[in-house]
Parts: sequence; structure tokens; C-alpha cells
Amino acid sequence: MTTYDIFFSILGVLCAASGVLAVTTRHLMHSALWLTVALVTLAGCYLVLGAELVALVQLLVYIGAIIVLVIFALMLTRAPIGRSHDHDTPLLQRAMALVVAGSAAVLLGAVLITGVRGGTVKVNGGSTYGLAKNLFTIWVWPFELLSLLLLIAVVSALAMSRRLVPARSADDAAEEDS
Repeated sequence: MTTYDIFFSILGVLCAASGVLAVTTRHLMHSALWLTVALVTLAGCYLVLGAELVALVQLLVYIGAIIVLVIFALMLTRAPIGRSHDHDTPLLQRAMALVVAGSAAVLLGAVLITGVRGGTVKVNGGSTYGLAKNLFTIWVWPFELLSLLLLIAVVSALAMSRRLVPARSADDAAEEDS
């Protein structure tokens, strides 16, 4: 076991634990902060694997944009920041979520184990040039659609946050001034 393996294992455990905490906490702001920890540790995993560009993009896009957008939306929509019983889910729904998550983990593990089978996997590309070429040729439309979706989310959050204030009559204004 190398030092890279140890660092990757530590970061992986931290990422998984913070991801679980992000979806199980009852405080919305705490959930956003645990999601930040999960994304930072995931960027650390990318860094240990030698994908510096992906780690940088992870930090810039997900932490610099998505988390800020989530916290911005929480503040604008006046969502309950602290513990709220509105976010409690029934036990049956939690059990179903656990079954679905476990099934997805088993399926992902089965695909990875059968795909690798103890051998090494040769990755085509892996360079910044190859990633940029794929991003701006093959994946340009999904990338632009995602940008448009984020823009719609920001504009919608702003539209939802606007509150119509009834016009004050001259009598009400005079009473408040005195």
C-alpha cells in the first residue's frame, strides 16, 4: 500500500461520511456545509489520482458556484435554516431510500469489479487537451444546457424572493412618521 492509497482511502472515507451527513441532517444549512466538505474531499481524491484539472474544476464549479447558489437560494427563499419538522420524512420513506442506495452501491460495485477484474484499465486521453477537446466538441450542448439551467435557477430564485409590498396610504405614512 502506497502513500497515495492511504491518502485516497482517508479522503474517500471522509467524502462518504460527509455525503451521508449531508443527506441525513435535519438542518438545511448544515446539509449545505456537509455537502461542501464532501465536494472538497472529492476534489482531494481527484488530486491524489493525478487529475489536477478535474480537481480544480471541482473546486471552482461545484464549490464556487453550486454551493454558493444553494446557500443563496436558502437565504432568498426564507427556508427554515434551523431544525424543522417540515423536513422530517416517514420511516418507510427512509427505509426505501436505504434500499435504493444499497442497491445502487451493489450494482456499481458489481460493474466495477467485473470491469476491472484485478487488472489495470488503460485510460485513453487523460490530458487537459483531450478533456478540453471532448468538452468543447462532443459535450458542448449538455454543457451549455447545464449553464442555461443554472441561469434559470438563479433568475427563478430572484423572482421567488421578490415580495409585493402593498402601497402605503398617506394616512399610514403620517402615522408611522409621527
